[in-house]
Amino acid sequence: MKSTTIIICLLSLPLFFSCKEEKKQSNLFETADIIPIRTASVQTLALKNSISASGLVTTENQANYGFKIGGVVSRIYVEEGQFFKKGQLLATLDQTEINAGLNQADLNVKKIERDYTRANNLYKDSVYTLEQLQNTRTGLDIARKQKEAVAFNSRYAKIYATADGFVTHKIANEGEVVGPGSPILAINETSKNNNYLLKVGLTDKEWASVKIGQKAFVTLDGFPDQKFEASIFRKSQAADAALGSFQIELKLHMKNQKPAVGMFGKAEIQTEKTEDVTVIPYNALIEADGNKAFVFVVKDNKVKRQPITINKFDKDKVYVKNGLQKTDQIATSNSAYLNEQSTIKIIK
Repeated sequence: MKSTTIIICLLSLPLFFSCKEEKKQSNLFETADIIPIRTASVQTLALKNSISASGLVTTENQANYGFKIGGVVSRIYVEEGQFFKKGQLLATLDQTEINAGLNQADLNVKKIERDYTRANNLYKDSVYTLEQLQNTRTGLDIARKQKEAVAFNSRYAKIYATADGFVTHKIANEGEVVGPGSPILAINETSKNNNYLLKVGLTDKEWASVKIGQKAFVTLDGFPDQKFEASIFRKSQAADAALGSFQIELKLHMKNQKPAVGMFGKAEIQTEKTEDVTVIPYNALIEADGNKAFVFVVKDNKVKRQPITINKFDKDKVYVKNGLQKTDQIATSNSAYLNEQSTIKIIK
């Protein structure tokens, strides 16, 4: 009997260890199904709305310089892209014909002055009537005014800069015959680097939300590593028919930089309206596509896949427009291994 008992015990040992091993493996699999995650609380902020727009650099004032009278272009003293100072001589007409006109007007005045002196003496001797004297006097006044007009036109046979600026386009060249008022130089005015503007287009809703003097930040493709301060300088009161948008101009504070006219720039305009947004860590996002994404919200040791709408990104943070509650806890790690059937364990 004793030997029989020993044999039964020996036979039952493999079965015992087999059951123990199965139980151990079962516990191991159960443990493996629990996924450790880190969580973060949803933060709420009052975020100022901003408007993103792009456009081209220009200056506050642009002009086409030309001569008041026609003639042959004698000299152009500046080239395209060249900066000039206020009062600087930029171009002149050939003076031959102009000087001849001035001399002719001067000779005519001297002749009529002699006529008036003679007429005055004859009037004193009762040879000329008062009407004849007055007519001679009127002729002298007309001749003097004609001389003033010729002298005035002579002064405008030279182009002087009315402000600091630079030449954007040289329209005429030396030796060309130009008519009165024909543009010779296209210029942009600058004054101590403070006249540069960025002209951008806005929608009607965006146009209504901005005011003169509002602050903005501008980046230019020509200076990619710099961000320039700006403010709204002018608002158009009519839509641009060609572009279908409302134009506004931002005055740039360029410091020591001199951008080229036509350079492309992007503006971020700060509006006065605020909007409540929630903030979450960037690594909480899953399946982001444009401004749509998903996150895992933690509830009762489970996770729920929650769709959200993104307002904007800011380094390692994401501003969420809607989709989350203030009390939500979201998963920030091991999101790739999670689904709505996963059992989780929150770790610190």
